[in-house]
Amino acid sequence: MKAIGVIPARWGSTRFPGKMLTPICGAPLICWVAQQARKAASLSEVLVATDDERIRRTVERLGVEAVLTRSDLPSGTDRVAAAIEGREADVVINVQGDEPLIDPALIDRLAAVLAGPGWEMSTAATPIEDPAMLSNPGVVKVVWDERGAALYFSRSLIPFVRDPGPPPPEPLHWRHLGIYGYRREFLGRLVATPPCALELAEKLEQLRALYLGARMAVVRTREKGIGVDTPGDVAYVENVIRASGVPDWVHRWQALHGTA
Repeated sequence: MKAIGVIPARWGSTRFPGKMLTPICGAPLICWVAQQARKAASLSEVLVATDDERIRRTVERLGVEAVLTRSDLPSGTDRVAAAIEGREADVVINVQGDEPLIDPALIDRLAAVLAGPGWEMSTAATPIEDPAMLSNPGVVKVVWDERGAALYFSRSLIPFVRDPGPPPPEPLHWRHLGIYGYRREFLGRLVATPPCALELAEKLEQLRALYLGARMAVVRTREKGIGVDTPGDVAYVENVIRASGVPDWVHRWQALHGTA
């Protein structure tokens, strides 16, 4: 099985334009993500799919291949599909471009699921421990069946607990993490299908996959994920990184290219 990792990285983020090149402890955000993805043992190659020459030039300085895609593609999934055209791959992992500390082991787990039979997609979820997140529509919740196959994703609270009682043996509410693995054939089918009504209502693209009948494995993890969604997130992420030590590659990047 050949697995490729693709990091969609567009310039025009609504809340944070140009965030992919925002310095994190002295190195661009997209470079952090690419470095983490390259640590995943399951990936034979890592690509950055971008619509911007500045991002392309930056990641190529890191030694990562970048593929220029059209700027009018409707989603990161479409950008991923465009980037792998003409390439040999059985499995494609869509790595979010704004998570500088993405765990390579989680990437490997998503790829491993798709190495076996019975699944078209894989994704991840982590327990919700902060009660305030339960009512936050920006926190996407997921539920699954006894095999671990996703049943539904929602911005609303799922499941709703009608009669609170003793706590269940494992967490009941889980937050969806926006990393996906796809079987190559299903990715093509997904991007060729128009959005369904549920997707349009919740603004959640993964509901299109469920609408198509995808068997999507939900990998459970205690990793919380640290995303850079707004300029205000940068300082928090930098504090987390500095607490464990800035890696050597960042110092080499600064010596060669400065902080941007």
